Amino acid sequence: MAANVYASATEDDQGPWTSGSVTIDCPDVGSRLTSVPDGAGEEVDRELALLDQQIAAAYQQLQASAQAVRDDAGFADNAVMNPLKEKRAATIERIGIAIDRVADRPEGLSDLAACTLRTADDNAGEEAGGNGGDGQDQGDGQDQGDGQQGGDGQQDNGGDGDGQQGDGGNGGQAGNGPVAADFVDITTVQPAQQAADPGAGPSQGTFATSCGVNANGLFNSDNVIVAPGVTNGAHHFHDYVGNQANDAFASDDDLANGETTCVDQGDKSTYYWPVLRLQNGTQEQDAQSPGGGIEGNAGEIVTPKEVTLTFVGNPRSEVTAMPRLLRIITGDAKAFVNGTANANASWSCTGFEDRQLKDKYPLCPNGSDVVRSFSFQSCWDGNNIDSANHRTHVAFAAADGSCPAGFKAIPQLVQRIVYDVDAPSLQDGGRTTPLFAVDSFPEQLHKPVTDHGDFINVFDENLMNEMVDCINEGRTCGAGGDNGGGDNGGADNGGGDNAGGDNGGADNGGDNGGGADQPGQGQDQGQDQGQDDGQEQPPAQNPEEPQTEPAAGGAGSADTPRTAEPRVYTKPSAKATEPAAENPAKDTPAQGTDAKGEIGTPATADPDEAPNQNENQNPAPDQSPVAADAGDTPAVVPAPQAQGGLAETGANLWPAAAGALLLIGGFVVLRRSARSS
Repeated sequence: MAANVYASATEDDQGPWTSGSVTIDCPDVGSRLTSVPDGAGEEVDRELALLDQQIAAAYQQLQASAQAVRDDAGFADNAVMNPLKEKRAATIERIGIAIDRVADRPEGLSDLAACTLRTADDNAGEEAGGNGGDGQDQGDGQDQGDGQQGGDGQQDNGGDGDGQQGDGGNGGQAGNGPVAADFVDITTVQPAQQAADPGAGPSQGTFATSCGVNANGLFNSDNVIVAPGVTNGAHHFHDYVGNQANDAFASDDDLANGETTCVDQGDKSTYYWPVLRLQNGTQEQDAQSPGGGIEGNAGEIVTPKEVTLTFVGNPRSEVTAMPRLLRIITGDAKAFVNGTANANASWSCTGFEDRQLKDKYPLCPNGSDVVRSFSFQSCWDGNNIDSANHRTHVAFAAADGSCPAGFKAIPQLVQRIVYDVDAPSLQDGGRTTPLFAVDSFPEQLHKPVTDHGDFINVFDENLMNEMVDCINEGRTCGAGGDNGGGDNGGADNGGGDNAGGDNGGADNGGDNGGGADQPGQGQDQGQDQGQDDGQEQPPAQNPEEPQTEPAAGGAGSADTPRTAEPRVYTKPSAKATEPAAENPAKDTPAQGTDAKGEIGTPATADPDEAPNQNENQNPAPDQSPVAADAGDTPAVVPAPQAQGGLAETGANLWPAAAGALLLIGGFVVLRRSARSS
């Protein structure tokens, strides 16, 4: 298999083969676990995170082994793929044992250990033209026409001069995508077919919440839904708006007591999504950290120009209140290798939002901004706030708006994020105008189909009931709506008529990304920055001030999820007990400590796993190295401290002052002696 993959990767005679032109395709164990008993949930989550870490480490090893693979095509199987299978088999067996203790393990788990190699342009028959999914009514009814722009993209995205693009033709600043074939001119895309209109049924209202654009810069590479208690569980960075206590260790109480960036303080929900980056050579604070540059997520993080969060109704029935702490994930972060069954990304451009893309990034004309949008699942099973695979407790409505048997309609979150980024120059691989892409798991190659969004409902009960009444009564409410807000309503951030009133976006592109006629998706929505939403945003970090990056590497096996303090960039964790100083970056808790500044629990070295491949990396400048041995508690990296003080200055200067006085006295004695003589 490896020999065939590598042979095909070199047939284009574009130069030496690099491992960046292949990726690793592993069965997604988590999606197969539709039922996990409560007593095994914590252990299963930890082992699932370990599987993700194993794949990421194997992909990095594959990238680093280009020369060895060129010399010996069997190297990949012997050094990467077979060891990966063995590690996965041991981890999957531990999942089975954990479930066995309290119930019967699912059948066929052991069959999921083996992974395969595939070329980066092999979309497994899913991505090209795979616009919809399996009965979830997400589709926009159009054929995207894979390869409309840029051919296979391999010859343009090599790069060898400015360091902005990877070598070997696989694009991107880190050499693992995106490529030219991931982009398409939005003007060549056909308008989407219209779907059921929630504004025409018994629940016609809309409710907007305005929570800013993450101008304060809260990022981490955790995912508290999928990998609770595991640092870097997402392997890519997220923007967070709303609740400011969200990290891998956030409990339900932490979220309930957290601060919120939302205008209406009754909304402490957390909304998060992968950051968008420009592949322009910029070294962000996470450039040398897991989740960031170490895992192929490189370049300048772009702050959204606008974020609109709108809850809409159902065309067939009234909606019922969401249960508190309901978790919903829409889209699939692994859709490039998993296929598009759960994909729910939608990309477009302002002024063209009747044309939606699922597996391409849009090339927008001058004066038009990039738009990414999600329509979350709007049917709930009536019992559970989460499920083992984080999907089966919620569902998408059918084309006519009906929910599956036993499910009830809830307000549907429609999320729209706008970016002021220029169309990249594909002809030179993004050197003139840089490529852009969302963060992803490293082996997912920054494909747009992997885009996804996460939501945890932390509305207070009264505000949730107001939302339900508003939607069922056909009113426009929320931040900036007709039920209040005024100057504090966030109209410039998509509230009021812009977030689901008269500007309802009739041709707004399929159920996926805010289906046709869904309110809150109009093309003429306000383009003002989210900081105009009536709330006071924390000041942006001063770029002139020195910044402290978390140390690279870390403790524990390369395949053991670390349960230390998550990396929160630019601002400290909302749960930190110490007040934030003027320069938040200097006061971010060092990795290896928990949110209260205590030493984190060291990761237990897995006897089945290899030593940490990153443990010998050089630390970033001005960083103290962390413990190198597997299982050691990461060393606390102190923040740089300003030198001196009044007392210290006086202590250092008094000997010099005394010497100066003695010198002056000597001159006086000499002068008098000269006069007397």
